[in-house]
This record gives sequence, structure tokens and C-alpha cells, in this order.
Amino acid sequence: MILADGIHKRFGAHEVLRGVSLTLAKGEVIAVIGPSGSGKSTFLRCLNHLETIDAGRIDIEGDTLAANDAHGRARYVADAEVRRICVRMGMVFQHFNLFPHLTVLQNVIEAPITVKGMKRDAILPKAEELLKKVGLLDKRDAYPSRLSGGQKQRVAIARALAMEPDIMLFDEPTSALDPELTGEVLRTMRQLADEHMTMLVVTHEMGFAREVASRVAFMDGGTLIESQPSADFFANPQHPRTRAFLESML
Repeated sequence: MILADGIHKRFGAHEVLRGVSLTLAKGEVIAVIGPSGSGKSTFLRCLNHLETIDAGRIDIEGDTLAANDAHGRARYVADAEVRRICVRMGMVFQHFNLFPHLTVLQNVIEAPITVKGMKRDAILPKAEELLKKVGLLDKRDAYPSRLSGGQKQRVAIARALAMEPDIMLFDEPTSALDPELTGEVLRTMRQLADEHMTMLVVTHEMGFAREVASRVAFMDGGTLIESQPSADFFANPQHPRTRAFLESML
């Protein structure tokens, strides 16, 4: 579903990603963990073109998004092709990014109408079904200012799912939430995993990584240090840096 090979990304003189390679298979849930500043969120944003890479290759479901030219610099496909490829991925951000002037229901249907050109009557039943799925159908006419952080994030998940993506990307979806609200978002994500949604999740939630992820990838200093099946990762981490990180977190 995703092939990232040798991804490099700089911001000025600072190299944020230093040759990161990762594959994500259909139905797989990968948790990407690591200390703050390790490049996790940047890597995720590079996958769906929110950031552009300097070198490396990104394939989404077999279609090349970017690849190195003869000089070793990443070149992207045409803009129309970029949009066609990236629409297959839904993204849930740390800070919700809901439209404050739209109701919950309007937030969910906005992208299918404006991006996909769907008719309101066609997307409405799907939107209501998704709001029911995340436990917020009764909030369909509420505005984001009237919701808790956990409710806002569940609306954001429903909004991403309304585009019917093949892959869901989550960028620390619970880090902006009070601990008591984290559980309701993780339950929704766990449900998606049970339904075999392909997911790449940047997270600090070790319980989620241990219980839900099929594989855990550990990043530090802009490199991918280690990637293992979840049970093996927590039971027998191979790299000393991984072991030190887990000892500090668990």
C-alpha cells in the first residue's frame, strides 16, 4: 500500500529525515514511535505530499508519487497525478483542523462535495453512518466550539473516512487531548483496525502500539532505528537505543 525508500528531507541546513525506508501492507497497522523531534510527523506528512522530499522514492498502491532523477534528487509526478494518488490517503491531525463555522455534519460532507464533486444527497447517508460509527450522530448539528477535544478528533476521523480512503494516516491523534478523552479516540481507531483498515499511526500511546499495531517502527534522529512485529518489538527490542526509549516510556 505504501513503499517509502531512502527518504531524505531537509529544512534549510537541518536534515530531518536521513534515508527512512518503510513499507505498509494492506490491512496492516504500523505504529511509529520515538522521541519528539525524531522526524515521525515529517515522515508522515511527506507520504501524502504535505511536505516534499529532497531524495528517495514514494509509491502508493503501486503508483509512483516521487522518485529520484539521474542526479539523485526527488522528482514528483504531474500535479493532477499527485492529487489522484494522494486522495487515496486520509489524514487525521494532532489539532483536529475542523472548520469552526461549519456544523459537525457540514465538516464531514465538505470534502466529498468540493473535492470529489459528490451531490449533498448522495454523501448525506454515508456521513450520518460515519457519525454513528464514531458515536456522534447526536452532535450532527453542533458546531466544533460545543465539542470536547475527544469529540472533535472523532469528527476529524469521520471526515477523513468520508473520502473513502484506502489508507489512514494519523499524526499523534491523542497528544492534544486530556488523558480522560484519549480513550474514546483510541477506541474508534481500534475499531478501524478490527475492520482491517490500513493505518500508519504516529503515536506516543504505548498501549495502542502494543495491543493494536501489527508492527511497530521506532525512529530517532531522523532515521528508522528498528521495525518489528508488535509483540517482538516490546518483548525483545534489538537496538540499544530502542531498549533505552522503552525503559523510559514503560
